Amino acid sequence: MTVFNIFRITGDVLHLASIILLILKIQSQRSCAGISYKTQLLYTIVFIARYIDMLNITWIFDSDPKKSSITFLSFYNTILKIIFIASSVYTCYLIKFKFPHTYDRRQDSFRIWFLIVPCFILGLIFNHSNESFNIIGTFTDILWAFSIFLEAVAIFPQLVVLQRTQDVETFTGHYIFALGGYRLFYLFNWIYRYFTETRYHSDLIAVIAGLIQTALYLDFFYYYLSSKWIGRKMVLPS
Repeated sequence: MTVFNIFRITGDVLHLASIILLILKIQSQRSCAGISYKTQLLYTIVFIARYIDMLNITWIFDSDPKKSSITFLSFYNTILKIIFIASSVYTCYLIKFKFPHTYDRRQDSFRIWFLIVPCFILGLIFNHSNESFNIIGTFTDILWAFSIFLEAVAIFPQLVVLQRTQDVETFTGHYIFALGGYRLFYLFNWIYRYFTETRYHSDLIAVIAGLIQTALYLDFFYYYLSSKWIGRKMVLPS
């Protein structure tokens, strides 16, 4: 059984592309105009909460204790985790400390506690803790579930900023489109694995959160693709 397919690989490539586009936009223009610091902060929280299991280095190795080699899949996942955490922290640094004079706090005024607190409560209620209570395992399960719920809505402050400014800069549009595409292809990945892998069981928490996350992008997808079709700069309606 393999978890690699064209949908997952495409999703991962789009996710990495969105990161590159965002950092390239900020560095090349020396400006974070139109970018929500709060969304980037939420993604930082998401990745740290989800990948806190990296502190337990033994998870990297093959599940068979008799084997000492590192599997390709575990190595692949580890590299992605490091990239996601490092890039989100670096993006926050660029916005908050390197180009703070270009950051518009008035536009990026959404109160993220309205997202963090409900998602954490959902993580406490809906998680994969087993019946035999283990304080460390339960803690990481809660953080994982919390990160899944929070990622589903982390883009919301960014969408609010775009709605307020209406004028979407080209790099910013590409970044959000790639980010939304990543989640869309991960939905395709789950569907593909459900029908092709006999032992695959879809994670209901991740699927529901993924559907919500993808739904938040639909309106943006429509205006982004429409602007490309007619060859005009993307402008959101008031």
